[in-house]
Amino acid sequence: MKKLLVGLALGAIALAVVATKKNEKMSDALKFKKAYESDNGKKRGKDGKVIRVLDIPRDNPIIYSDCTKILEKMNNNESFVVYFGFSECPWCRSCIETMIDSAKENNIDKVYYVDVKDVRDSLVVADDGSLMMVKEAHKGYDELVDRLSSVLDDYILQDSEGNEVNTGQKRIYAPNFIIVKDGQPLVKIDGTSSLQKDPYEALSIEMIDDMQDIFKSAFDLLNDKSACGIKGC
Repeated sequence: MKKLLVGLALGAIALAVVATKKNEKMSDALKFKKAYESDNGKKRGKDGKVIRVLDIPRDNPIIYSDCTKILEKMNNNESFVVYFGFSECPWCRSCIETMIDSAKENNIDKVYYVDVKDVRDSLVVADDGSLMMVKEAHKGYDELVDRLSSVLDDYILQDSEGNEVNTGQKRIYAPNFIIVKDGQPLVKIDGTSSLQKDPYEALSIEMIDDMQDIFKSAFDLLNDKSACGIKGC
């Protein structure tokens, strides 16, 4: 009888552990769904335009992360997908549903998410043409930029006359989806279609198909299904 009770107790503990792990994963998925859907139909403070309405699946593959955790995964030579964005970003909202669908179709069960809205540094061009820091980056951001620099775009600003000014730094923009292979950045995509000119415009079938191809090509690299780069062989 004691053995039976012990067996039942151990079984209950094992089930509890499995349920806890499942709920932990689901909590990130639901947190992401709530965060992105909470902005549906609102007016964006930056430009006053109506934010795109999204319907994020409850079983999406998003796992919340941060710069330090991504660095740890790279230091451990892991292979993974990381998405940099934030909920109000109109270009992020243009492609996020397609990314989630494509991830499922290509057996990508984890996409690590770093909300970059408030973690990046912020520079402006002063009247004399010099660069001025108005906000410092959060812990780990600068080091992560260095580690991902081979695939990142330049940090470009505009002066008061609209001229482009290259800061000489790299930048994690939103959206950025980066494939990391064995701890090394392999490729970066923004996930959006070149057919889309306005982040607020309705998505056509052609745009969605284009985005699906973009994500599939990137995920194939992670899954070792392609020997070519994201832009071709």
